[in-house]
Amino acid sequence: MSALADRVDAFLAHLTHERRVSAHTQAGYARDLARAADWLEERGIADWARVTTADLREFVAARHRAGLKPASLARLVSALRSFYVWQMREGLATRNPAVDVRAPKRAARLPETVDVDDLAALLDATPQDDLEIRDHALLELFYSAGVRLAEAVGLDINDIDLAGGEARVLGKGSRQRSVPIGSRAIAALRNWLKVRPQMASANEAALFVSQRGTRLSRSSVAARMQRWAVQHGLPVHLHPHKLRHSFATHLLESSADLRAVQELLGHANIGTTQIYTHLDFAHLAKVYDAAHPRAGQRSETGES
Repeated sequence: MSALADRVDAFLAHLTHERRVSAHTQAGYARDLARAADWLEERGIADWARVTTADLREFVAARHRAGLKPASLARLVSALRSFYVWQMREGLATRNPAVDVRAPKRAARLPETVDVDDLAALLDATPQDDLEIRDHALLELFYSAGVRLAEAVGLDINDIDLAGGEARVLGKGSRQRSVPIGSRAIAALRNWLKVRPQMASANEAALFVSQRGTRLSRSSVAARMQRWAVQHGLPVHLHPHKLRHSFATHLLESSADLRAVQELLGHANIGTTQIYTHLDFAHLAKVYDAAHPRAGQRSETGES
Protein backbone atom coordinates (compact mmCIF):
# COMPACT_ATOMS: atom_id res chain seq x y z
CA MET A 1 0.00 0.00 0.00
CA SER A 2 1.34 3.48 -0.92
CA ALA A 3 2.08 6.30 1.51
CA LEU A 4 -0.81 8.25 -0.06
CA ALA A 5 -3.26 5.42 0.64
CA ASP A 6 -1.90 4.95 4.18
CA ARG A 7 -2.64 8.58 4.97
CA VAL A 8 -6.17 8.22 3.60
CA ASP A 9 -6.78 5.14 5.76
CA ALA A 10 -5.67 7.04 8.86
CA PHE A 11 -8.09 9.86 8.00
CA LEU A 12 -10.96 7.42 7.47
CA ALA A 13 -10.25 5.87 10.87
CA HIS A 14 -10.47 9.36 12.34
CA LEU A 15 -13.85 9.86 10.68
CA THR A 16 -15.12 6.58 12.12
CA HIS A 17 -13.83 6.74 15.68
CA GLU A 18 -13.63 10.45 16.44
CA ARG A 19 -16.05 12.32 14.21
CA ARG A 20 -18.46 9.38 13.94
CA VAL A 21 -19.71 10.38 10.50
CA SER A 22 -22.39 8.36 8.78
CA ALA A 23 -21.45 5.24 6.83
CA HIS A 24 -22.74 6.94 3.67
CA THR A 25 -20.44 9.95 4.12
CA GLN A 26 -17.45 7.80 4.95
CA ALA A 27 -17.99 5.59 1.91
CA GLY A 28 -18.18 8.64 -0.35
CA TYR A 29 -15.03 10.18 1.14
CA ALA A 30 -13.21 6.85 0.83
CA ARG A 31 -14.02 6.58 -2.89
CA ASP A 32 -13.11 10.20 -3.59
CA LEU A 33 -9.79 10.13 -1.75
CA ALA A 34 -8.81 6.73 -3.19
CA ARG A 35 -9.34 8.11 -6.71
CA ALA A 36 -7.33 11.21 -5.80
CA ALA A 37 -4.48 9.06 -4.49
CA ASP A 38 -4.45 6.92 -7.65
CA TRP A 39 -4.50 10.03 -9.86
CA LEU A 40 -1.58 11.60 -7.97
CA GLU A 41 0.48 8.41 -8.10
CA GLU A 42 0.03 8.25 -11.87
CA ARG A 43 1.62 11.70 -12.02
CA GLY A 44 4.52 10.79 -9.78
CA ILE A 45 3.32 12.63 -6.69
CA ALA A 46 3.86 10.43 -3.64
CA ASP A 47 3.34 12.90 -0.79
CA TRP A 48 0.12 14.72 0.07
CA ALA A 49 2.20 17.64 1.40
CA ARG A 50 3.57 18.22 -2.12
CA VAL A 51 0.15 18.54 -3.74
CA THR A 52 -0.65 22.02 -5.04
CA THR A 53 -3.94 23.81 -5.63
CA ALA A 54 -3.29 23.50 -9.37
CA ASP A 55 -2.95 19.72 -8.99
CA LEU A 56 -6.30 19.45 -7.23
CA ARG A 57 -8.03 21.73 -9.72
CA GLU A 58 -6.74 19.52 -12.52
CA PHE A 59 -7.99 16.43 -10.69
CA VAL A 60 -11.47 17.90 -10.13
CA ALA A 61 -11.59 18.98 -13.79
CA ALA A 62 -10.65 15.44 -14.84
CA ARG A 63 -13.45 14.00 -12.73
CA HIS A 64 -15.82 16.54 -14.26
CA ARG A 65 -14.82 15.48 -17.78
CA ALA A 66 -15.35 11.87 -16.72
CA GLY A 67 -19.01 12.70 -16.11
CA LEU A 68 -19.14 13.21 -12.34
CA LYS A 69 -22.23 15.22 -11.48
CA PRO A 70 -22.01 18.63 -9.73
CA ALA A 71 -23.30 17.22 -6.43
CA SER A 72 -20.64 14.50 -6.46
CA LEU A 73 -17.94 17.00 -7.41
CA ALA A 74 -18.98 19.20 -4.48
CA ARG A 75 -18.63 16.20 -2.15
CA LEU A 76 -15.20 15.46 -3.66
CA VAL A 77 -13.97 18.98 -2.93
CA SER A 78 -15.43 18.76 0.58
CA ALA A 79 -13.59 15.48 1.15
CA LEU A 80 -10.27 17.00 0.05
CA ARG A 81 -10.72 20.06 2.26
CA SER A 82 -11.63 17.99 5.32
CA PHE A 83 -8.72 15.65 4.64
CA TYR A 84 -6.25 18.53 4.64
CA VAL A 85 -7.78 20.13 7.73
CA TRP A 86 -7.11 16.85 9.54
CA GLN A 87 -3.57 16.63 8.16
CA MET A 88 -2.77 20.15 9.32
CA ARG A 89 -4.15 19.39 12.77
CA GLU A 90 -1.97 16.29 12.94
CA GLY A 91 1.12 18.19 11.79
CA LEU A 92 1.25 16.26 8.51
CA ALA A 93 0.74 19.30 6.27
CA THR A 94 1.35 23.03 6.60
CA ARG A 95 -1.30 24.28 4.18
CA ASN A 96 -4.61 23.31 2.66
CA PRO A 97 -4.36 23.34 -1.15
CA ALA A 98 -8.05 22.45 -1.47
CA VAL A 99 -9.26 25.75 0.06
CA ASP A 100 -9.29 27.58 -3.27
CA VAL A 101 -10.64 24.68 -5.32
CA ARG A 102 -14.22 25.15 -6.48
CA ALA A 103 -16.62 22.56 -7.84
CA PRO A 104 -18.85 23.51 -10.81
CA LYS A 105 -22.11 25.03 -9.63
CA ARG A 106 -25.17 22.85 -9.61
CA ALA A 107 -27.77 23.79 -12.17
CA ALA A 108 -30.62 25.57 -10.44
CA ARG A 109 -33.80 23.52 -10.49
CA LEU A 110 -36.82 25.67 -11.10
CA PRO A 111 -39.62 24.81 -8.69
CA GLU A 112 -42.70 23.17 -10.17
CA THR A 113 -45.97 25.05 -9.90
CA VAL A 114 -49.64 24.52 -10.66
CA ASP A 115 -51.49 26.64 -13.21
CA VAL A 116 -53.71 29.34 -11.67
CA ASP A 117 -56.87 28.10 -13.39
CA ASP A 118 -56.18 24.47 -12.44
CA LEU A 119 -55.70 25.51 -8.82
CA ALA A 120 -58.90 27.55 -8.84
CA ALA A 121 -60.88 24.55 -10.09
CA LEU A 122 -59.27 22.33 -7.46
CA LEU A 123 -59.93 24.69 -4.56
CA ASP A 124 -63.48 25.51 -5.65
CA ALA A 125 -64.48 21.85 -5.29
CA THR A 126 -66.96 21.23 -2.46
CA PRO A 127 -65.80 18.85 0.32
CA GLN A 128 -68.16 15.95 0.96
CA ASP A 129 -67.29 14.84 4.50
CA ASP A 130 -65.39 15.92 7.61
CA LEU A 131 -62.05 14.62 6.36
CA GLU A 132 -62.44 16.47 3.08
CA ILE A 133 -63.40 19.62 4.98
CA ARG A 134 -60.08 19.31 6.83
CA ASP A 135 -58.18 18.61 3.62
CA HIS A 136 -59.80 21.56 1.88
CA ALA A 137 -58.79 23.86 4.74
CA LEU A 138 -55.21 22.61 4.47
CA LEU A 139 -55.12 23.16 0.70
CA GLU A 140 -56.45 26.68 1.05
CA LEU A 141 -53.93 27.43 3.81
CA PHE A 142 -50.97 26.17 1.77
CA TYR A 143 -51.90 28.28 -1.23
CA SER A 144 -53.08 31.30 0.74
CA ALA A 145 -50.12 31.58 3.12
CA GLY A 146 -47.30 29.71 1.36
CA VAL A 147 -46.45 27.75 4.49
CA ARG A 148 -44.17 24.72 4.58
CA LEU A 149 -45.57 21.28 5.35
CA ALA A 150 -43.90 21.17 8.77
CA GLU A 151 -45.23 24.64 9.56
CA ALA A 152 -48.80 23.66 8.67
CA VAL A 153 -48.91 20.45 10.73
CA GLY A 154 -47.16 22.24 13.59
CA LEU A 155 -49.91 24.83 13.93
CA ASP A 156 -51.97 24.88 17.10
CA ILE A 157 -55.46 26.36 17.32
CA ASN A 158 -54.08 29.32 19.27
CA ASP A 159 -51.68 30.11 16.42
CA ILE A 160 -54.41 31.29 14.09
CA ASP A 161 -56.37 34.53 14.30
CA LEU A 162 -59.19 34.25 11.81
CA ALA A 163 -60.68 37.61 12.80
CA GLY A 164 -57.37 39.28 12.08
CA GLY A 165 -56.64 37.09 9.08
CA GLU A 166 -53.23 35.80 10.12
CA ALA A 167 -51.36 32.81 11.50
CA ARG A 168 -48.16 32.50 13.55
CA VAL A 169 -45.93 29.77 12.15
CA LEU A 170 -42.67 28.34 13.41
CA GLY A 171 -40.26 28.10 10.50
CA LYS A 172 -36.75 26.81 9.95
CA GLY A 173 -34.21 27.67 12.61
CA SER A 174 -37.10 28.10 15.10
CA ARG A 175 -37.87 31.48 13.51
CA GLN A 176 -41.45 32.55 14.12
CA ARG A 177 -43.29 34.73 11.64
CA SER A 178 -46.81 35.93 11.01
CA VAL A 179 -48.42 35.20 7.64
CA PRO A 180 -51.65 36.63 6.23
CA ILE A 181 -54.55 34.29 5.48
CA GLY A 182 -56.87 35.10 2.58
CA SER A 183 -60.66 35.18 2.81
CA ARG A 184 -61.12 31.83 1.04
CA ALA A 185 -58.71 30.14 3.45
CA ILE A 186 -60.41 31.80 6.43
CA ALA A 187 -63.79 30.45 5.28
CA ALA A 188 -62.34 26.94 4.79
CA LEU A 189 -60.68 27.03 8.24
CA ARG A 190 -63.94 28.15 9.87
CA ASN A 191 -65.69 25.18 8.28
CA TRP A 192 -62.99 22.86 9.60
CA LEU A 193 -63.15 24.30 13.12
CA LYS A 194 -66.89 23.53 13.22
CA VAL A 195 -66.28 19.79 12.71
CA ARG A 196 -62.87 19.48 14.38
CA PRO A 197 -64.31 18.80 17.88
CA GLN A 198 -65.85 15.60 16.54
CA MET A 199 -62.38 14.27 15.66
CA ALA A 200 -59.92 15.83 18.11
CA SER A 201 -58.93 14.11 21.34
CA ALA A 202 -59.48 15.94 24.61
CA ASN A 203 -56.88 18.66 25.24
CA GLU A 204 -55.35 18.22 21.75
CA ALA A 205 -53.88 21.59 20.78
CA ALA A 206 -53.12 20.81 17.11
CA LEU A 207 -55.12 22.71 14.53
CA PHE A 208 -55.20 19.77 12.12
CA VAL A 209 -55.88 16.32 13.57
CA SER A 210 -56.20 12.82 12.18
CA GLN A 211 -59.08 10.37 12.61
CA ARG A 212 -57.25 9.16 15.73
CA GLY A 213 -57.71 12.60 17.23
CA THR A 214 -54.02 13.46 17.36
CA ARG A 215 -51.86 15.87 15.37
CA LEU A 216 -51.90 15.12 11.65
CA SER A 217 -48.64 13.66 10.31
CA ARG A 218 -46.71 15.01 7.32
CA SER A 219 -47.09 11.78 5.36
CA SER A 220 -50.85 11.82 5.84
CA VAL A 221 -51.06 15.37 4.50
CA ALA A 222 -49.12 14.47 1.36
CA ALA A 223 -51.22 11.36 0.71
CA ARG A 224 -54.55 13.12 1.28
CA MET A 225 -53.51 16.04 -0.92
CA GLN A 226 -52.69 13.78 -3.83
CA ARG A 227 -55.96 11.91 -3.27
CA TRP A 228 -57.83 15.21 -3.54
CA ALA A 229 -55.95 16.12 -6.74
CA VAL A 230 -56.76 12.79 -8.41
CA GLN A 231 -60.37 12.89 -7.27
CA HIS A 232 -60.90 16.35 -8.75
CA GLY A 233 -59.02 15.80 -11.98
CA LEU A 234 -55.87 17.88 -11.47
CA PRO A 235 -53.59 16.99 -14.42
CA VAL A 236 -50.34 17.13 -12.39
CA HIS A 237 -48.99 15.49 -9.24
CA LEU A 238 -49.74 17.63 -6.21
CA HIS A 239 -47.75 17.95 -3.00
CA PRO A 240 -47.54 20.65 -0.29
CA HIS A 241 -44.31 22.20 -1.56
CA LYS A 242 -45.78 22.61 -5.04
CA LEU A 243 -48.54 24.73 -3.53
CA ARG A 244 -45.92 26.79 -1.69
CA HIS A 245 -44.03 27.29 -4.97
CA SER A 246 -47.28 28.24 -6.70
CA PHE A 247 -48.05 30.77 -3.96
CA ALA A 248 -44.66 32.46 -4.40
CA THR A 249 -44.68 32.39 -8.19
CA HIS A 250 -48.20 33.73 -8.60
CA LEU A 251 -47.46 36.53 -6.13
CA LEU A 252 -44.32 37.56 -8.02
CA GLU A 253 -46.12 37.45 -11.36
CA SER A 254 -48.59 39.98 -9.95
CA SER A 255 -46.44 42.18 -7.70
CA ALA A 256 -42.73 41.62 -8.48
CA ASP A 257 -42.05 42.45 -4.81
CA LEU A 258 -39.25 40.01 -4.03
CA ARG A 259 -38.66 41.31 -0.49
CA ALA A 260 -42.29 40.83 0.45
CA VAL A 261 -42.31 37.28 -0.91
CA GLN A 262 -39.10 36.55 0.98
CA GLU A 263 -40.77 37.67 4.21
CA LEU A 264 -43.92 35.68 3.54
CA LEU A 265 -41.98 32.50 2.75
CA GLY A 266 -39.74 32.87 5.79
CA HIS A 267 -36.50 32.75 3.80
CA ALA A 268 -33.52 33.93 5.83
CA ASN A 269 -31.63 34.83 2.65
CA ILE A 270 -33.18 36.63 -0.32
CA GLY A 271 -30.96 34.53 -2.58
CA THR A 272 -33.23 31.58 -1.81
CA THR A 273 -36.26 33.56 -2.93
CA GLN A 274 -34.60 34.69 -6.16
CA ILE A 275 -35.16 31.28 -7.74
CA TYR A 276 -38.74 32.46 -8.27
CA THR A 277 -37.55 35.40 -10.35
CA HIS A 278 -36.02 32.90 -12.79
CA LEU A 279 -39.29 31.02 -12.90
CA ASP A 280 -41.17 34.29 -13.41
CA PHE A 281 -38.90 35.20 -16.34
CA ALA A 282 -39.48 31.78 -17.88
CA HIS A 283 -43.21 32.44 -17.66
CA LEU A 284 -42.85 35.89 -19.19
CA ALA A 285 -40.66 34.55 -22.00
CA LYS A 286 -43.26 31.90 -22.78
CA VAL A 287 -46.01 34.53 -22.95
CA TYR A 288 -43.80 36.72 -25.13
CA ASP A 289 -43.05 33.91 -27.56
CA ALA A 290 -46.74 33.09 -27.87
CA ALA A 291 -48.03 36.65 -28.19
CA HIS A 292 -45.45 38.95 -29.78
CA PRO A 293 -45.75 39.19 -33.59
CA ARG A 294 -41.98 39.14 -34.07
CA ALA A 295 -41.12 36.72 -31.27
CA GLY A 296 -40.36 33.96 -33.75
CA GLN A 297 -37.25 35.82 -34.84
CA ARG A 298 -35.92 36.19 -31.30
CA SER A 299 -33.73 33.08 -31.43
CA GLU A 300 -32.90 33.47 -35.11
CA THR A 301 -31.24 36.87 -34.92
CA GLY A 302 -28.39 38.00 -32.72
CA GLU A 303 -28.82 40.23 -29.71
CA SER A 304 -28.33 43.96 -30.24
